[in-house]
Formats: sequence, C-alpha cells, structure tokens
Amino acid sequence: MSSSLQSNVSHGDEIRSPKLGFGGWMRWIWSQITSMRTALLLLLLLAVAAIPGSILPQRSADPNGVTTYFQNNPQSAPILDKFQLFDVYTSSWFSSIYLLLFISLVGCVIPRIRHHWDALVSEPIDIPRSLARFPAKKTVSSRKADALELVGSTLKRKRFRVKLTPTGISAEKGYLRETGNLLFHVSLLGVLVSVAVGGATSFSGQRVLVEGDTFVNNLAGYDSFSPGAWFKSESLVPFSVKLDRFQAIFDLKNTTNVGTPLDFRAYVSVKDSANAVSKNSLIRVNYPLEVPGANIYLTGNGYAPVLTFKDADGNVSFSGPVIYMPQDNNYTSLGVIKNADAKPAQYGVLSFFYPTAAKLTTGALTSSYPAPVNPLVSMNVYVGNLGLDSGIPSNAFQLAVHGLKQVAGGKSGTKALVLDTIGQTIALPNGLGTVTWDGLKRYASLDIDYNPAQGWVFGFALAAFLGLAASLLIPRRRVFVKKTETGLELAAMAKNDDPKLDSILESLTESLKVKKK
Repeated sequence: MSSSLQSNVSHGDEIRSPKLGFGGWMRWIWSQITSMRTALLLLLLLAVAAIPGSILPQRSADPNGVTTYFQNNPQSAPILDKFQLFDVYTSSWFSSIYLLLFISLVGCVIPRIRHHWDALVSEPIDIPRSLARFPAKKTVSSRKADALELVGSTLKRKRFRVKLTPTGISAEKGYLRETGNLLFHVSLLGVLVSVAVGGATSFSGQRVLVEGDTFVNNLAGYDSFSPGAWFKSESLVPFSVKLDRFQAIFDLKNTTNVGTPLDFRAYVSVKDSANAVSKNSLIRVNYPLEVPGANIYLTGNGYAPVLTFKDADGNVSFSGPVIYMPQDNNYTSLGVIKNADAKPAQYGVLSFFYPTAAKLTTGALTSSYPAPVNPLVSMNVYVGNLGLDSGIPSNAFQLAVHGLKQVAGGKSGTKALVLDTIGQTIALPNGLGTVTWDGLKRYASLDIDYNPAQGWVFGFALAAFLGLAASLLIPRRRVFVKKTETGLELAAMAKNDDPKLDSILESLTESLKVKKK
C-alpha cells in the first residue's frame, strides 16, 4: 500500500495550490499592509524620506534658496526637481508613504480593539488540565470546605477578575496593559491626522521690525511667508504690531560671563483692528505674544544703523535703517546696502557694524562687547550692475560681488570707509556722493505662526505617552487554582518576566491560614 502511494505521488498529477483569485489577492495584500512589521517599516521609511527636505531648499520655506540652487547647479537641479525633491513634504511619494502608514496603523489597531473588547466582556479562560509547566506554582494542603472561596476573595481584593467553579478558580489581571498599548497606537494615529490637518491649514511667516516700524497682518506685511496647502489669505485675522522699543540685558556682574545675554525684551503696541485701542505688550524668548489667529515669537535681534546716501548733487538716493546680521556673540554685524537709484552709477556696500569697536593684534576691527559702548561702522563699496532688474529674487542680506568693481576697502587701493560718530558725514570714492550716519536703532526678528491643530497634537502626544507608560508598567497576570484531594494546586503566569508571581501565590496561601471570626 505504501509503495502504491509513493508511485502515485511520483508518477501522478502534480499537486497544485488553489488559485487565490482577485478577492484572495486583495486579502493577502491587506494582511501585508496592516501587519505591524509593515507599519514599522513605513515609519522608518517616512523618516528617511524626510531627509532630503532638511538638506535641499524647499519651495514652501525658501523659494529664493531654490532659485539660487538652480543657478549654482544647472545640470543636477532639473533632475532633482523631477523627483519633487524641492517639494518633499507635498510630493506624491512622501504623501503616499504617509497615507500608507496611516492605513497600516488603522488596519493594525481596529482588529486589536475588537479583540480587546471581546476579552474585556468575556470571562477568564478555563483552567488548564495541567499546571506543572507554569513558571510559578505551589501546592497547599487544606481541609477547609471554603478554601476556594477564601482564595477567590483574596484575588478579588487584588483586583483580579475571578471565575469561580466547583473545581477551581481562573483569574486574570492587567487588561489596562493592552488598553495602554491600544491608546498609544490610537494616539499615534491622532498625531498623524493632527499634524496633517495642522500642516494643511497653518501658516508661518517672518518679519523683521525696526524700532518704530509696524507690522500689519496681511500677505504684503511679511518678509517671508509659508502657507499650508489649504490655507486661504482671507483667513488672516487683521491685527497690527508696532515695535516701540527693544531692550537687551547683558551680564555685567559675573566677571567670567561679562556680555552674556540675560534677557531680550520687545516692547510692542498691539491693535486687534484698525479702530481698536492700542494695547502695550511684551514679547520675550520662549514667551510668545498671543494675538487673534496667531502667536508671535521673538527669534532674533540686532542693530539697525540709520544711514543716508546722497549723490554728488546732494540728492538722497537711499535713507533709512539698515538691518545688520550678528556674526558673533559680541554682535559684530554684517549689513548690505544695494543702492540701485544712485547716480551716476549704482553701487553696493558691504558694511560691518561694531557695537564696541576694538582692534585685534592683526589690526582688524572687532567688537569686544555686545552693547553700543563705542559704536563704529565700516564700509566696502562696489560699483556696477547689482542685477536687481533681472526679475530674479535676490537675498537682501547678500551682495554678489562677482562682476562688480571694488572702489573702497580690500585691494581697491582705497581704505574702507569708517563712521565712528553718530551724525558724521563722509565722502564716497569716485565722486559717488556722501554717506551720513543719522542714528542707531535696534530691531527684532519675529515669527508669526498659526496652527489650529497644535492643541490636538499635544493632547494626542500626551495620551500616547500615558498609553506607552501603561503598556510598559502594568503587568499582565493570570492565576489558576485547582482543587485536589489534599488541598489546592496554585499556579501563576505573566505575559513577561514577573518576579512577583511567587509572592502572589504566597499571599494566597496565607489567606487560607486566616481563621474566621
């Protein structure tokens, strides 16, 4: 008979698996997508996919940076653009990973919620036939008729769910462990949804305000603006903020930290509408100003010398405060002036501001203290076409000197221009006119942010933390008690290693020794 079967297997028809069909393939694909392994893989893939967004400039946050990248990399930039690497977070491939991760988590969580609910409403499992292989076990001799009832009462006091039968007890505890695990995953889904909705409906803008200037909350009022995909300009709530005064407080008492900033304070006047009464407010680092529809953060500060440039005929070609960007902790600052209206030729100025001017051993200027104790402005002047009429946006804080002729400073043969007194006027080289230092102001860099989902993100993140803590700290235990001819056989087990199992059985044994009153 055996040889006959072997013959049939050897020479008979091949064994073929049944065809899955369309429905079978769909179920298989769904099982793969909703597996925890796939969810973890997609989460890792999402983190990897975000890396290009932190390396390459993004159109939503830095459109000028993208333009500059195309200019500097004319061959590789178009290829990268085809793969949407300058729009990573709104690209089709990043969105696909994000959506698949969401679907995978939903597919993982929903069946587990159903199974967990079934476990919550059902009785503890039946007592196993043999308790010999349990990690904690104990045999107790007892002739008490109510021994099972005594053990059951003790388990209930320990918050076990107890199923009592004439032959034994089945008890379970620690369902909150799985509840916490599910809460963590549901909260993670909530974070994903909140981040997506918040990113689509939010906006972030930046504005540099010089003392005395006013910011009005409209698109024209921002120096840079990054809207979400669903953002509409009509949703901007009208308000205005005027920078009345900026104060920087530096350490003067601690000799080892002289000049260390202690606090920055932007004193502002806020109006909720054009006809509203102005209210005085204060913006500090980590203490944003809450205004209708946005929060305003203080992110930077510096000096803004007030300069006036005139041509040889005395006509003003440029006048106003110039933003100087700090280059070190003592506020040695770099400023750029692009005087496109100058006559007879336009010119650019690379300028340095030193709040407390001092000289290094090399003879170079530096600032020795961040407050304006001995302020000084130096200027290098470049003549030529500044490229402002090309239609390509340029960085206001950078001067492309390639193609320009340097006429002051550097190797030009003329020393850099120096202004060391407010109110001082000096002549520009090559008959370009004069420059006057009219005053010194402070400026504040402000971030204006709005994200309606911030509260939801925080709430879900807090819930995820609590769920994770519950899933890690709450033990999942089962205790079984079986009635024998000489007494009771006790056994306990846990989902993970649990050193307290033996102590639980010991406490149950002690409960049998307690005499009834």
